[in-house]
Amino acid sequence: MELSTVNIIQAMLAPGIMISACGLLLLGVNSKYSLVISRIRLLDEEKRKLTALSKKQAITPDEEARLKSITHQIPKLVHRFDLIRNIVISYAVAVSFFIVASFAIGIHLICDARFSTYIAIALFLAGMVSVLVGIFHAAMEAIRGHEILIIEIEES
Repeated sequence: MELSTVNIIQAMLAPGIMISACGLLLLGVNSKYSLVISRIRLLDEEKRKLTALSKKQAITPDEEARLKSITHQIPKLVHRFDLIRNIVISYAVAVSFFIVASFAIGIHLICDARFSTYIAIALFLAGMVSVLVGIFHAAMEAIRGHEILIIEIEES
């Protein structure tokens, strides 16, 4: 079977759709990443100020409640940060699998080696599993974000 250069390039770019999808998913995750880091830093700074104030003088019940709320939120935000890190890693691994799958497709089309078909399929499926793992972590992160919001509302 004779393949044209265009056919080879088209077949190799098929995983490109998934690479683009992962890129879009990563854009959304990166904004969450920045927001969670900023929130942790702000809460930590507020906690330091309230703790320093409590060492100098008695703090009001509202300030004490706020300090308790912050102390409760920070570990949950750190866990949320860990989930976001896992999402980023999962999507980056998926992109890597899709790129290597594209190379394997090219090798298969050029060399017509039967084993390269199985390798390409395995790599593509591994990329899809990695995307699924990232989506699982994204769902867990959304749940954690909701829990933190409830803490903020209930303890304010």
